[in-house]
Amino acid sequence: MERFTTLTGVAAPLPLINVDTDMIIPKQYLKTIKRSGLGKAAFSDMRYLDDGSENPDFVLNQPAYREARILVTGANFGCGSSREHAPWALLDFGIRCIIAPSFADIFFNNCFKNGILPIVLPQEEVDKLMDDARKGANATLTVDLEAQEIRRPDGSVIRFDVDPFRKHCLLNGLDDIGLTLARGEAIDAFEARTRQARPWL
Repeated sequence: MERFTTLTGVAAPLPLINVDTDMIIPKQYLKTIKRSGLGKAAFSDMRYLDDGSENPDFVLNQPAYREARILVTGANFGCGSSREHAPWALLDFGIRCIIAPSFADIFFNNCFKNGILPIVLPQEEVDKLMDDARKGANATLTVDLEAQEIRRPDGSVIRFDVDPFRKHCLLNGLDDIGLTLARGEAIDAFEARTRQARPWL
């Protein structure tokens, strides 16, 4: 998993509440278990018109936001089904940080396991960042995970909370497999002791 330390980039405004995982990645794209290649399908029902062409009104199709790395959105983001394809699609598109007043629990947990930093802030702080995001490429945000700060274009800082263990995992690029591999020597030692103590197993 790619480390998350400091991220500076354009933030895309998506002022919608209750964005569910079917909106993030519709069910017809769930046939794969590959994490790559899903970026083109992220928000596809909103990104594309019936003829398959891009919807020019959707924020991520607009020139200022095609390279967006941060998403500023509304409450209860990621609700609905537990599909892990949702963070996969966002990550493959290029989104590494999502800022919202609240998230659905399973989606929130899946973000951390896939290298995305979900940040929960009070609505008034999200509103400020939404205003920044509406300025497009003329304004960028910097998300500093180590300092737990968001630096706005005007130089002001918004602090955020994050679970210490999840922070450690993101800073070090550790997903569940990485955490297991980090304890490889201890696991090998345990297996050796077990073979010696219980050779019949």
